[in-house]
Amino acid sequence: MSLGKKLGFIAAVLVITACSEQEQAVTESAIRPVKIFTVEGGNSSAIRSFPGVVDAAQRAELAFRVPGSVQQLLVREGDLVEQGQLLAKLDPTDFAITLKDRVATNDNAARNFERAQELVEDGNISRLDYDRMEAKMKTSAAALAQAEQDLAYTELKAPFTGRIAVRHIENFEEIIAGQNIFRLQSDGDLEIEISLPETLVRMLNPAPDQVRRDKVKAQASFEGRQDDSFPLTIKEISTKADSQTQTFQVTLGMAAPKNFAVLPGMTATVALDLSRLMNTAVVHWVPVRAVVAESELKAQVWVLDSETMTVSSRQVEIGRMSGSRIEVKSGLQGDEEIVSVGASYLAEGMAVTRMMQSEQAVPRADDPA
Repeated sequence: MSLGKKLGFIAAVLVITACSEQEQAVTESAIRPVKIFTVEGGNSSAIRSFPGVVDAAQRAELAFRVPGSVQQLLVREGDLVEQGQLLAKLDPTDFAITLKDRVATNDNAARNFERAQELVEDGNISRLDYDRMEAKMKTSAAALAQAEQDLAYTELKAPFTGRIAVRHIENFEEIIAGQNIFRLQSDGDLEIEISLPETLVRMLNPAPDQVRRDKVKAQASFEGRQDDSFPLTIKEISTKADSQTQTFQVTLGMAAPKNFAVLPGMTATVALDLSRLMNTAVVHWVPVRAVVAESELKAQVWVLDSETMTVSSRQVEIGRMSGSRIEVKSGLQGDEEIVSVGASYLAEGMAVTRMMQSEQAVPRADDPA
């Protein structure tokens, strides 16, 4: 929809609403049930807190690449291991036998090919027979290389320095290729994963080619150490929402504290300071039905005073529309409460009561026709 069409649609809505309001003279003494919407994005809500889960920055599930019987498990859960250290071994007997067979087969094929080279030069064998012997020699060489590799795969080594978090099996078990044996995780830097709503993700990544994460100050705190905070850096922001929670996963990096043990699986509270983003561009998205027109066809909303439970009108500047939401460029602040359903029936200073979200807004018997 073009900008002109959007503005035309909004103007039409405002005209209809204005006419409706002029036709309905509501008494100030009536208490009107209304639905309330809380405005997001103001400076008062610049610091937001979210629960998070700690994990190692580098982690891997380790498995053998060949099946077999576990002969030795050389480490236990909690052990610190170095890169390249031997962690477990399979029984190599069958693989060693296969290797000997492949060595013999390859030696025989190599000798036959050497003789074929001499015979083909003298014309004693056809070129076709020579090509077959050459192919057989190459095939046996490849089979030998695979047997050597399979024998090497009977040893499981650490791909990086870290700590054994989980051991999935016991000695002498029969395992299949790819079955998890250990979970290895780095013993240094950590990651914390949190889930953010769409509104905040839009602030961090307002466009595909624009990222504002460097303007966000993030800190983590832990139970029992609430007075201590640990700086975080935003590493990744998921581009697909969770199908159930409709939130986006955000991964933050954290250096391991030196005097405080933080282990993978622990919970944390992550505080995001969004003030630098909100100071540069405060955007409020409110329900379209919350915006009505006053007598001069100027956009306004009804703001709730939660102490007196009365409403007052306020002019606002509107912008883009997106689905059932409309952008308010000015006139509102974060955490203010406005009427989202029932705004057409209100008057200045009218007393209202909060209506449950499941209820429907319908005209009352004493409303003017």
